[in-house]
Amino acid sequence: MVRKMGVYAVLAYVIYGLFFYWYLFYFADASLPFEYQGTKADSATFLNGRELMLTEEYSKIRNLLFFLSTPFEWLFYFLILLFGFSKAFKSWAENSSKYKLLQTAIYLIWLSFFAFLATLPLSYISYSLSKTYNISTQTFPSWMKEELIDFWINYGTLLIIVPVVYWLMKKSVKRWWFYAWLLSIPFTLFMMFLQPIVIDPLYNDFYPLKNKELETKILTLANKAHIPAEHVFEVNMAEKTNSMNAYVNGIGSNARIVLWDTTLNKLSDEQILFIMAHEICHYVENHIYIGIALYLLLSLIGLYLTSRMMNWVIARHGKELKIPEVKDIRSLPLFFMILSMLMFTASPFSNLISRYEETRADRYAINMTQNPDAAITAFQELTRSGLSQVNPPFLVKIFRYSHPTMLERISTLEEFELKQRIKDK
Repeated sequence: MVRKMGVYAVLAYVIYGLFFYWYLFYFADASLPFEYQGTKADSATFLNGRELMLTEEYSKIRNLLFFLSTPFEWLFYFLILLFGFSKAFKSWAENSSKYKLLQTAIYLIWLSFFAFLATLPLSYISYSLSKTYNISTQTFPSWMKEELIDFWINYGTLLIIVPVVYWLMKKSVKRWWFYAWLLSIPFTLFMMFLQPIVIDPLYNDFYPLKNKELETKILTLANKAHIPAEHVFEVNMAEKTNSMNAYVNGIGSNARIVLWDTTLNKLSDEQILFIMAHEICHYVENHIYIGIALYLLLSLIGLYLTSRMMNWVIARHGKELKIPEVKDIRSLPLFFMILSMLMFTASPFSNLISRYEETRADRYAINMTQNPDAAITAFQELTRSGLSQVNPPFLVKIFRYSHPTMLERISTLEEFELKQRIKDK
């Protein structure tokens, strides 16, 4: 029975992978509708033939890796349970220490290490792909360093969360999921507060914007929006990537507006001011806090469903998966697998909300800057630097895109530009 379940799981993953390979390489159509051909949203008008070819190649492979990666984690956790590795990790932990907390820490290091090894090849393929297509400029040692930082941050986070969750499972079999959610609220806010000043600097160096003239222009925009900003930060990304980005993160006094130095190097002041106005909208309309509220709502639903599904799976297949009961630490891979499945399933909804907020930010930015040409050319440069599809396939859009497609963004700006011209006449 165990062998059959393993074979079926691997076979299901292979069929899933073949489906998305067929969908992305043979079925999906990323061409523009006729009415948009020749417009400023048409990548053929601002990319050369080689750039168009590379964009299609890179996008298809990158999207395939995305759709393969998350279900691969599910397969990994399922096989860890099915072939008794979770049981072995617990046994090794119990033989190494008599203290429960240390046993949990040892179990977690084994599970985390095996998960790291299992997912490393796909991560390396993604890194190698971005190097091949000249998106990444990062050296292998630098990339590996970040992978190890990820590992230890994830392990440290799990070392805080997992013992608490399993203690709650033992104290309240029926309502542990709700108490875990309540505790997650202050923890999430605390981590959001720490992100800009503790976690992000582990990966990159942040410093106030060197171009003081540009900083003055940005702070003037912020002042118009009644944002009490004193500094705009830049981050040294040129040694890692050729792509561009800007973002707002953190909460409270630690909230930051951050520009990648690649953005500063490749875009004009007018283009950067549009991007900054976009980021200012996120601050003005409290999109960060709305995002936190949405995350907490989804996590409440997710934890409840995880509780119900774990009970059902263990009651039905606990023997095959070597899990005697939910509160046993051996159930942790099942917990991770179900949560990951639910997050993947919910991503179209969360992405939809995010795209709505990003659309509002684009409209806010163009109304603030009144420079549609700078905005359009900024998006064209972002498309070029990231080899992004202007009109991605439907499944790619709903599962991957937290921002509107470039077709949607640029065509909206063209409409604004047209209205502006008519108004000026």
